Amino acid sequence: MNQEKIKPIIKGMIKHIPGVKSLIRKGTGGTSESRYCYSVWFRHLKSWHAVYDKLPESAAELGPGDSLGIGLSALLSGVNQIHFLDVVKYWDGKRNLQIFEELVTLFKSRADIPDNNEYPEITPFLEDYSFPSSILTDDILENSLSETRLNLIRKELLDMDNPNNSFIKYQIPWFDLHVVKHNSLDFIYSQAVLEHVEELENTYDAMSKWLKSDGLMSHSIDFRSHGSIPTWNGHWTYSDMEWHIVKGGKSFLINRQPHSKHVEMNLKHGFKIIEDKPVKLENKLSKNQLSKKFKNLSEDDLSTSTAYILSKKM
Repeated sequence: MNQEKIKPIIKGMIKHIPGVKSLIRKGTGGTSESRYCYSVWFRHLKSWHAVYDKLPESAAELGPGDSLGIGLSALLSGVNQIHFLDVVKYWDGKRNLQIFEELVTLFKSRADIPDNNEYPEITPFLEDYSFPSSILTDDILENSLSETRLNLIRKELLDMDNPNNSFIKYQIPWFDLHVVKHNSLDFIYSQAVLEHVEELENTYDAMSKWLKSDGLMSHSIDFRSHGSIPTWNGHWTYSDMEWHIVKGGKSFLINRQPHSKHVEMNLKHGFKIIEDKPVKLENKLSKNQLSKKFKNLSEDDLSTSTAYILSKKM
């Protein structure tokens, strides 16, 4: 057995012991920081605006994680309604209110977008990190940041379960295709989420049904091993049995699907890819190191560490 595999497999076996999994820290990371959320949202918004010279009216976020900050940034930009779709509730109301107030300050001051010196892992990369005043004009912000509107959003954050909320909708878990009205969304986005979704076929099918015709999807996807093995793409060397052990009883870790699979899913479910921006890392794996399941991965897939894909429903 590859020496790199031994430690992750042992750790995975320990996590399968009853009671151990409950002791492991829960959480997803970056979205607990308001500046991270602000930076992520503007990258997706700039991609949207490169296609449409208007704001989306309705949007959905897959996997918001530890806070709703990215979607709250969308609301502060003038989006009228945001749907948060996750499988587990990681966030809490108190923290969301704190994130919201921090975001309001960033928007009111027209703060520049935190760049890749501050958050080197966020994609897509931008050429200009200044506040996008050509997109969010003073007139737009006067409305989106009005005290009346801000207070309504605050009220909904304190009453998330109210089905009559107009700005904020959420669904946990979101597996049912009918949690969002079909042909109702302008925009769906995610940040380092689709690599965790096991039911990838059903997810692309759902997004196709939820989006209006000509609606956009904006996804940043991370194909790296997520700590499951030291080599960045070494997760493709595990057999299915080894991978089951490494997952440590989790229903999801990463789905191990490569870049080409997401391209295939876009085309299969009626999307035209507008932008496909892969980030490359050196592949040091030989074909004989790959597990049987991944023997046919192309060199392009084996060297693609992350990718940003913008696509339109046709």
